[in-house]
Amino acid sequence: MNENENGNEEAVFEFGVVITKRSMQENDESSDCTNVLIKEFKKVGFVVEKVIGIADDFIKLAAPLDTLGRAAAELQIMKRTHIGMDLQFEMEEVEAFVKQPDGSVFSWCERFHCYCHLIYGIANNSKSAKTLKFDGKEIFWEIGENLIQKLESENIVKQVFPLHDEKTRKKLLRTWALRWWDCTNQPIDDIYPYYGAKIAIYFAFLGMYTRWLFVLAAFGLTLQLVDFRSMKLVVLPVFFVVVILWAVMFCQFWKRKNAALLARWPLSSTVEAHSGYKIPGRKDSSLQSPMELIKVLEADRVKGKQVFQRYEWLGRFMRFRNDAIIIFSIICLQLPFELAYAHLYGVISSDVMKFGLTAVYLFSIQYITKIGGQVSVTLIKNENNENTEKRADSLVYKVFGLYFMQTYIGIFYHALLHRNFSTLRKILIQRLLLSEVLENLVENSLPYLKYSYKKYSVRHKKREKGESTDKFQFSSRVEKEYLKPTYSASIGEELEDGLFDDFLELALQFGMILMFACAFPPAFAFAALNNIMEIRTDALKLLVIFKRPVPRAAGTVGAWLNIFQFLTLMSICTNCALLAWLYDEEGKWKVEPGLKAILIMEHVLLLFKFGFPRLVPSEPAWVRANRAKHTTQAQNLCSKKLLRTISGGEKRGIKMKTG
Repeated sequence: MNENENGNEEAVFEFGVVITKRSMQENDESSDCTNVLIKEFKKVGFVVEKVIGIADDFIKLAAPLDTLGRAAAELQIMKRTHIGMDLQFEMEEVEAFVKQPDGSVFSWCERFHCYCHLIYGIANNSKSAKTLKFDGKEIFWEIGENLIQKLESENIVKQVFPLHDEKTRKKLLRTWALRWWDCTNQPIDDIYPYYGAKIAIYFAFLGMYTRWLFVLAAFGLTLQLVDFRSMKLVVLPVFFVVVILWAVMFCQFWKRKNAALLARWPLSSTVEAHSGYKIPGRKDSSLQSPMELIKVLEADRVKGKQVFQRYEWLGRFMRFRNDAIIIFSIICLQLPFELAYAHLYGVISSDVMKFGLTAVYLFSIQYITKIGGQVSVTLIKNENNENTEKRADSLVYKVFGLYFMQTYIGIFYHALLHRNFSTLRKILIQRLLLSEVLENLVENSLPYLKYSYKKYSVRHKKREKGESTDKFQFSSRVEKEYLKPTYSASIGEELEDGLFDDFLELALQFGMILMFACAFPPAFAFAALNNIMEIRTDALKLLVIFKRPVPRAAGTVGAWLNIFQFLTLMSICTNCALLAWLYDEEGKWKVEPGLKAILIMEHVLLLFKFGFPRLVPSEPAWVRANRAKHTTQAQNLCSKKLLRTISGGEKRGIKMKTG
């Protein structure tokens, strides 16, 4: 939604419906599928525009504020009010609710759910079935049947997808994606209303992470460029201590920043729970839902209590079983495979053989990871996770275990076997440079190549039909967006979107530079430089290459923060081992003063790792103060209203008695 000159919200086309192009025109336009669909959309309250494309036809939809407000009320969306309470939305009291940073009443996530509720809520409410026609074919629209789902099953409606708002998209290109000189500065408050909380949180996290890397990048480059000679055995432990302190503080201060962002944005925590439809591709758990259990508890408290207990412990058992299956598979299947590759790579002397072995390894590991992701998704379906985000977190933990083994086991093997810092540095340089450069190249070029190929395919089909392709230019923005690839995850796209791959890349980078910090200090400079590029390339990818992503209501990085904390813990152990090998060059493992200091340092750092979060609160004081203020205001308001109700009831009772 954009504001016009008068300050009122102006409807923007935010959804597109793809209709298969017909080969013949229907004589009776009143029963034509496309015309009926447009008519039904207008009945719902949409502003509709039909676009004739090259290969398909399109219907663009915009929803005025009144239409969105009616849908929000039907969905019982809870929105934040000016006194801090989340109340069910009512269109008549729209001024009582907090507006978004861009001035609109509803966030993009709320609008998305309202659009889907209205689009997929169109049904045949007449007393008889209707006959629709399309390309000479008759389609029977039964009583109570959903229109969009009926047309999708008949392959008349190909896809329903969110559209980019050109005005906002161009503004973000100018102020965000193309501002390379700003390094880590980003308009997060403009990203949130356009893409939703989850993507905005990702870029806020990436920006903060990159800014914090600058300190360690400078320290690491100093260690690399300056020859400390005999002082190196003192400087490296100091660097290691600084790295761990940095990692622990970063994770804790990110929690504070995250809390500050959420306090600034009026998020609706119940939007997914109250949505009246299912997002395509997302499947709910096969276990009984909590709402059904509550109904059982209300009907029979004794039976309900037993059902709740069974639900709780069965869910815990299923999660434990699923985690055990994944861990067992990693240890028994993937670990031997990774160790065999690392061993053969070290034994083979021929470069050609090494290249061939690496090619086979990379090809095989893709299938192993894909199979592991599919198994994880299947297992998660039987878990009683609260919502989609919890299921997505469960997937992240399981799949990250596969990637952790795939990424680090070879490095661990070389570090343990050779105990040679120069060899370890070479491996780290190869992994950092090759992985960062190749991953950025693939993740940005592959979607563009897919988009270009789709455009070529459309023109090629027209050429095969004998039509001239000179006049076929993709002038329609909606058709261009339809041909763009979806922002989806490489694994488990039923539960995750493209943020899975972006967060995974950051987590693997974080583990690489942290766990082997003592072996290659300049790695932090490589990471900082890569992340500066990543901020802008990821922005360009979202604004130019992909369709507008489906918004997610989650306001945190979820499971990824726990993974970053786990990698911090691992880095304490790995760097202490590296320092011990550096001091104990002869391999006698004597407890000399240097090794004693390393052991003491390890215990102190572990104490700091678990103690620092208790010293520094996860929320800033002003966030807690605002919440306390709003809670007090809400309590006072409810108390006054309750007292008026009670006193009014007593007065009516007295009048009735005296009368």
